[in-house]
Amino acid sequence: MASRWWRWRRGCSWRPAARSSGPGSPGRAGPSGPSAAADVRAQVRLGGSRPIPYINLVKHLTSACPNVCRISRFHHTTPDSKTHSGEKYTDPFKLGWRDLKGLYEDIRKELLISTSELKEMSEYYFDGKGKAFRPIIVALMARACNIHHNNSRHVQASQRTIALIAEMIHTASLVHDDVIDDASSRRGKHTVNKIWGEKKAVLAGDLILSAASIALARIGNTTVISILTQVIEDLVRGEFLQLGSKENENERFAHYLEKTFKKTASLIANSCKAVSVLGCPDPVVHEIAYQYGKNVGIAFQLIDDVLDFTSCSDQMGKPTSADLKLGLATGPVLFACQQFPEMNAMIMRRFSLPGDVDRARQYVLQSDGVQQTTYLAQQYCHEAIREISKLRPSPERDALIQLSEIVLTRDK
Repeated sequence: MASRWWRWRRGCSWRPAARSSGPGSPGRAGPSGPSAAADVRAQVRLGGSRPIPYINLVKHLTSACPNVCRISRFHHTTPDSKTHSGEKYTDPFKLGWRDLKGLYEDIRKELLISTSELKEMSEYYFDGKGKAFRPIIVALMARACNIHHNNSRHVQASQRTIALIAEMIHTASLVHDDVIDDASSRRGKHTVNKIWGEKKAVLAGDLILSAASIALARIGNTTVISILTQVIEDLVRGEFLQLGSKENENERFAHYLEKTFKKTASLIANSCKAVSVLGCPDPVVHEIAYQYGKNVGIAFQLIDDVLDFTSCSDQMGKPTSADLKLGLATGPVLFACQQFPEMNAMIMRRFSLPGDVDRARQYVLQSDGVQQTTYLAQQYCHEAIREISKLRPSPERDALIQLSEIVLTRDK
């Protein structure tokens, strides 16, 4: 089944020959492709002294595999679908939400604020209208790990608290990102900085982070505290990576994937690892949880970058082509550069000249940059499925498998 899903459009699997532990690699190699592609992959050492850049690797692999095949579409499982474990459930989001009832009310209780304006700002995005993607993954991972360890069907209070903390850290990062990007809309409404101003928005984000830190300290597990404080460091480092760029076009994709890991995937990966630590003493399970979260998180952001070119503003709840307007070269742009080298100059000046944004967008849509980025996201999801499948079968494990598929077909 996996080998049918996860193939390059020209008939070969996309993978390096060796596993890399860093954020730039989906992980362990997938099923082997044609011998011509295998010869190319044998030359690749992502951790070696002479790495082949991602884009060059893609170009080599696609030229080595001339046969075109289609990627199967993923569809949301219909209600009452039977899982691989033999049990039935209705929907992965409904399954995860069992342990998250009152999520936003509990978050608002953590934000114990006496000043009415600061309270309104801090609670602004905790209105229940977000996707709650991260808390859902964390809750499902908690149950999956507990079942794997001792067949426990319960989520510990501390594991549920991790789900709250993950949503709080994520929301604080959105508030701060909107200040940095001077964004005016998010989730279909005005941003905090647009309504209350940048200075107050920064303070509101800081307050949410401090409340998350207090909740984390109450758990009292030093290992878990260390795991989740790494997320905050990664968020800052990821933002700095986004503010910079690489002149060498062969280094840009690695730079982009590292930024993607730190800004998006680190929170999901480390939150999954945290609940596994709380529910199971086995380091192997901790690594499975981390790798699943890392790969799904990177895939999630890759698709987000695709949607910036393919979705309308109403669907996204924020302006599209926003990344180009901010001077950012995401996956679709970097792949499009291989077909339109004139984009390199635009990338280096961060699309700052009149007409750069519109021209770059047209180049992306005329190229196969969107498709290539989607295929790369598929590879990361494939690796996520491979990792989580190591756990004992359960409805929650299978829901995590399905969530990794839903990541690829979402439209907002």
